[in-house]
Amino acid sequence: MDHQSPASYQTAVETAWPVGLGTGPGRILLLGPPGVGKGTQAREMERLWGIPHISTGDVLRSKVTQGTSLGRLAQGIMKRGELVPDSLVCEIVATRLQEPDTFCGCIFDGFPRTLGQAVWLEGRLAELGPGSSIIAVGIRMAHKHLLRRITGRRTCPMCQTVYNVYFNPPKREGLCDIDGAALVQRTDDSEQVFEERMRAYEMLSAPVVGHYRALGRFVSVNGDRPIGEIAAEIASTVARLRQ
Repeated sequence: MDHQSPASYQTAVETAWPVGLGTGPGRILLLGPPGVGKGTQAREMERLWGIPHISTGDVLRSKVTQGTSLGRLAQGIMKRGELVPDSLVCEIVATRLQEPDTFCGCIFDGFPRTLGQAVWLEGRLAELGPGSSIIAVGIRMAHKHLLRRITGRRTCPMCQTVYNVYFNPPKREGLCDIDGAALVQRTDDSEQVFEERMRAYEMLSAPVVGHYRALGRFVSVNGDRPIGEIAAEIASTVARLRQ
């Protein structure tokens, strides 16, 4: 586990981001399999650069909670156990991109998930003018490490503290350090579910990676390192591609 302090993390990223390139990295897409740490990197970019983290799942849930027409439509589809179609996902993302906090940049996480979504997003951002293009960053990690990250997770049902039996185990096996409650493993943290999710991710992501690679706007970073080191490499790579 990475215990780098926020101060040292910020120093590492700011050192990697050259003066004169503005205050933020523009629009970035984070790609990577389940458990690789996309959310962690996105949240830190959001904090350091002041650009929003756009998670498709979060935006979708927000629309459902707000009871918007798009949210009601998506909710009906999900209740039937069906996948929300690309056209509706794109329409929901389009409404998010109309909000002022996205005008100087954002971090996409979980979108675009398919080649169709990627092509749509390229067209949508092109309407915003020069400098709106996406840089796609793939975070990679050895399969065995990802498997341990997922299958080793245990959660306290009382305080929701998350442990990992391999990387961050509780002091007493199977019990929460805070309240002593018996830790539980989510059903979708099993090895079988993980392998199914990996196969689905690889099938969907390959065309998206190929799309951005062909455009010269894809980079891959090693995610099996401390958080700050990964962030610094992302910052320096994005800076190089933005020049």
